[in-house]
Amino acid sequence: MVAIEDRVPSASEEEASRLRLILEATPNAMVMVGGDGRIVLVNGQAEELFGFGRADLLSMRVEQLIPQRSRRAHLRYRTSYQAESAARPMGAGRDLYGLRSDGTEVPIEIGLNPIVIGEEKFVLASVIDISERLAVQDALAVAGKDSLRRSILASMPCSVLVTDLEGRIVAANPATERLLGHSESALLGRPLTTVYAPSHVVGQDWTRGADGEECELGYRRRDGSEVTVGEAITPVVDEAGQASGYLAVAFDITKRLEVRARVAYLADHDALTGLPNRSMLTQHLVESIATAERNGSKVALLLLDVDHFKRVNDSLGHHAGDRLLLRVAEQLAEVSGEKDLVARLGGDEFVMVFSEVGDLQEVRDRIKDIAAVLPTSVMVNNHEVLATVSVGCAVYPDHGETPSNLLKNADVAMYRAKAAGRNNVRWFQTEMLIDSNEKLVLSASLRHALERDDELSVVYQPQVSLATGEVVAYEALARWNSRSVGQVPPDRFIPVAEDSGLIAELGGWVLRRACQDAAALRRASGLPLRIAVNVSPRQFARKSWVGEVQAALDAASLPASALELEITEGILMNDDHDALAVLHTLKEIGTRIVVDDFGQGYSSLAYLTRFPVDKLKIDREFVRRLTTTDADAAVIDAILAMAHALGMSVAAEGVETVEQARYLRGKGCDKGQGFFYGEGAPFDEVLTRTLASIGQVGDVRDLGAEGREQS
Repeated sequence: MVAIEDRVPSASEEEASRLRLILEATPNAMVMVGGDGRIVLVNGQAEELFGFGRADLLSMRVEQLIPQRSRRAHLRYRTSYQAESAARPMGAGRDLYGLRSDGTEVPIEIGLNPIVIGEEKFVLASVIDISERLAVQDALAVAGKDSLRRSILASMPCSVLVTDLEGRIVAANPATERLLGHSESALLGRPLTTVYAPSHVVGQDWTRGADGEECELGYRRRDGSEVTVGEAITPVVDEAGQASGYLAVAFDITKRLEVRARVAYLADHDALTGLPNRSMLTQHLVESIATAERNGSKVALLLLDVDHFKRVNDSLGHHAGDRLLLRVAEQLAEVSGEKDLVARLGGDEFVMVFSEVGDLQEVRDRIKDIAAVLPTSVMVNNHEVLATVSVGCAVYPDHGETPSNLLKNADVAMYRAKAAGRNNVRWFQTEMLIDSNEKLVLSASLRHALERDDELSVVYQPQVSLATGEVVAYEALARWNSRSVGQVPPDRFIPVAEDSGLIAELGGWVLRRACQDAAALRRASGLPLRIAVNVSPRQFARKSWVGEVQAALDAASLPASALELEITEGILMNDDHDALAVLHTLKEIGTRIVVDDFGQGYSSLAYLTRFPVDKLKIDREFVRRLTTTDADAAVIDAILAMAHALGMSVAAEGVETVEQARYLRGKGCDKGQGFFYGEGAPFDEVLTRTLASIGQVGDVRDLGAEGREQS
């Protein structure tokens, strides 16, 4: 089975597993479609209906399952539906056909339900084959014209009731007897309306136009119970074109309603815990805030994060993590009041909302009561697991006037609770957003970002050969878009990562991502491009680090020669014996060693004779002052001469002007990097540019091309 996360990146593992199980259990064909029309999930019934294998279906757009004549219209409808998506029940829309793998067409009906997973929108389509029903209708049309009507009716799998023009039943097939428990003789002469359940009385207009459109209503069985059916009423026309009666064709749609109810439930509830999800939470907050605004009360929002949840997953497995989340959800539900809402945001985060609160002391008392009854540990698979939570509190209107502001500020307070040692409660304060306390917030946020793995990204800045103007390498640069504090620039979060000890984990994450992207870029372009990754001293000092490098290369199937590891001079100076051993091991693997920011620190070229260094990167400050001071030009000239004499290549950082680039190229500098050649760009953009430039050596940044200055 193709995993849902291969197609729906915002879905967690537990959500994915449960959604697959639900779809496989449904009797109808189920097809889940992304915003771009690509099929991201199917069940076995979909394979059977369309005749394609699961792998083939997951490589297709939904329009490929529709005959060519209908695709353009379907695309227009899908676009308009995504703009204003809403549940669309079965039977809405006619004359729709599916295209099977053998080229044959099958008449179908589709019910649609919008689903939001994370921040991404999908449409879940329930598809049924109505060939049998149409065959029934066609057969009955013939049956009204000839003497074989009785035998045809007897063979129909759906309930068929034949009436005269006044609606009195004149015939009923065996399927009707099985559905309702009444014999045909007991039904003859009775009005058709007598089979309708009291909750679905249709009054005098029982024919509803007799246009064959399906209507969902209740039939009453002989024992008094109700069954919901899809009923279509069509006139029986004689050879003269005159209506002589009506046919009421009905079939049990109980299973369809169960599927529809389950899909509707999942749209507003968490698949694992059954608690309301973010969508229902947001709606509840909107309503609670509106009520509080009218009556002058307050709304309190508590964001609770399970402490050390990642450890449970890593040590005991995701199944144990699910059990822990379920137990926490049960505990929170047990201590909640009648007007409270308990929701799960996703991962290990829960939310409690107290509506119509009188004052803050009332909230404080409630929190104390909750803390008093929540256990500090639970038993999961015969293991005692810590179940403490860190809580951040925000109150309307004191700490925000919209659901998003309340959630954001409660999130900031929760991180402060974690930074204070976990198992704590913190109220949001405006000072938490002030710069003086920013490092605590950023440190907690960054730790959470590394656990979530959905806030961090990598951009790639090109390194250009100054001799040819070709891009020969990219440097991987970390970027962070925090849920709690927004876009955080590197000069803010890198120091925080270093101070908090997270730099090694962050560097490892960047290394793995960069290797994967570099391998993909090389495969797509066929170019021997290298990737450069910065290495922090803490990272370098880890005994496991060489193994981490090898594992990242192996996982990405990236040649070691394509990886450049950029270290600082300080690494070479702190413990040169250990550093020398590590560097030699890395060279044996095949990686290239680069000294970054050269000249700004120890500036001792003598050390370079002892270490297996492949390249020096001249610090950007020397390049920046290149045209204003002869001393900096002399330093660059000396670095170039010494490095080349030792068999090393040289790259210059911070190249921003044509004058700097011209000087460096004239002095024999091998590579340049800086805004003059391009800023850091996401992988998709880098890939697009690389593929577009294959075979085009010169471009607007290529000093080797004639006429560069004129252009």
